[in-house]
Parts: sequence; structure tokens; C-alpha cells
Amino acid sequence: MKIKKSDFNSRGVRCDGDLYLPEGVSKPPVVIMAHGMAAQKDFRLPAYAERFVEKKMAAFLFDYRTFGKSDGEPRQMVDPDLHVQDWQAAISHVRNLTDVDGKRIALWGSSFSGGHVITCAAADHDIRAVVSQIPFVSGWSSSRVKSLPDILLSTIYGTYDVIRSFLGLSPHYSPVIAHPGSFAAMNTAESYPGYMAIADKDSGWENQMASRAFIKVSMYSPIQKAKQVKAPTLVMAGRYDSLIPVKAVEKMAKRLPRGELVVMECNHFEPYTGQFFEKFVKKQSEFLRTHL
Repeated sequence: MKIKKSDFNSRGVRCDGDLYLPEGVSKPPVVIMAHGMAAQKDFRLPAYAERFVEKKMAAFLFDYRTFGKSDGEPRQMVDPDLHVQDWQAAISHVRNLTDVDGKRIALWGSSFSGGHVITCAAADHDIRAVVSQIPFVSGWSSSRVKSLPDILLSTIYGTYDVIRSFLGLSPHYSPVIAHPGSFAAMNTAESYPGYMAIADKDSGWENQMASRAFIKVSMYSPIQKAKQVKAPTLVMAGRYDSLIPVKAVEKMAKRLPRGELVVMECNHFEPYTGQFFEKFVKKQSEFLRTHL
């Protein structure tokens, strides 16, 4: 395997990208990958990429603008509209790379990006396959697992930050993760230890995101695009996911014309490490090989 730097521009902003290539394979198919809520590509995505490369597929990993080594200000902006723009720019970039077969592209997303890949594939019918792991389904379904105080604080902080943005002021930031009882975007019992188990300790990642995300995310609904996805789509859910209700994922999977649903006995963060990583990546590798 070899890894090549392969940055691209999204609406004039440089996004940081890495192309993983299998040795001795000419023009391999390629899996485009990006992470979930406020995460970076070095948070265990390389582990998946390496397994796909073992199966003679290439993988292209990127960070959204304002995250990781990508450019963009202000930093740590979780915005589904901008994320989808970055996905679309990444797809266009990969289609023009000489190292891979730009006609055999799959999208791989997890958590928040598990919703983005549905949104993107619904609009781009040249995508060959989609993997949507523990996917974000809709703002409504995710809000159902939050407490009333957390919903109220999200609304207050989010509205305050939107007002600050209109006034040209710096963002108001909120924690991405916290332990139960403390406010954050994710504060269930699994959230803090699960997120920190995948976060690269040397990445410089900060536990914060602009609070306006709470407003944007609440209105985001990939499930509404599911019926428009033409590509075969593997949806993998966790039965004990405390952030994404499994019933919501099942509902989205049923709307996919060529959807396949697999429910594992795990929570939201277990698919990234250990035995569940092995189970998830094995199933995904087989699915991608079949359709690419």
C-alpha cells in the first residue's frame, strides 16, 4: 500500500485529502470516506481504508473545511450543507485522478456522514455503491434521545451563535462530547469514552464546535432523500446505539430502493474498534467488492 497526499478545493477552500492505493493494481475502484460529527479523518478511518486496500480497492479520505488540516475559518464548523458541498467536491476530484478508476466510486460514511452519503448518492446516480454506518437519519429522530434541558440549551446556544454570525462576531462554541449530566452535542454514557477511544491523541483536535450547528442539524433530514438513491446501499446499525435510534435507521433503510440493512448488537462507537470493527469492516469489504 502507498499513501499519496491529494488535496482539493471546495468552493475555494482547500480540503485535506489522502489517497490510499493498493500496490500492483492498475486503476482500482475507489471508496471515498469522511467522518462524523466534528471528527477528523485520522480518527480510525485509516483502519477501514487499509482493509479496503487489502481487497484491491483504493480509498480516499478527507477532512471537511475548518477541521483537521483542512483550511477554512472560523474553525470547527459543523454544517451539513457545507459538508455535502465538500463531499461533492471530493467526488469530482476523485473522478479526475489518474491513479484510480473514476467510474467505479463508492461512498462510505459513518454517523453524521452516514447521512451525507445518502444525500450525495441521491443526487449523483453515477455512484456505484454506498456504505452508511450507524447513520444520522434526521434531526427529529436524533432529538428524541435528548433530554428536555439539553434540547433547550441547544436551542438557546444555537440561536445565540446564529445571531453572532449575522453580526460578524466570532462563534459561540459548545462541547462536542461530555459525560452524562454535562451539556454537549453528545453526552450519553457511551459518548465521551467512545469518542476519545478513536480520537488521535496527536491530532490537535479540540472538543468544541460552533453552536450554530444545533440549529442546522435539527433541520437536516437525509431520510427524505433515501428513495432517490439508485446505488446499492449497505446500512449498518447498532441495536444499542444511544445517539441514533435503531428504528429510525430501519425506517430509512426500507426507503432505499436497493438497500440492505444489517443490525449489530453494539452501540454507536463500538464499530470503530475491537470485535465489532472486525465484523463491520468484513461485511463492508465484501459488499464493496461485489458492487465495485
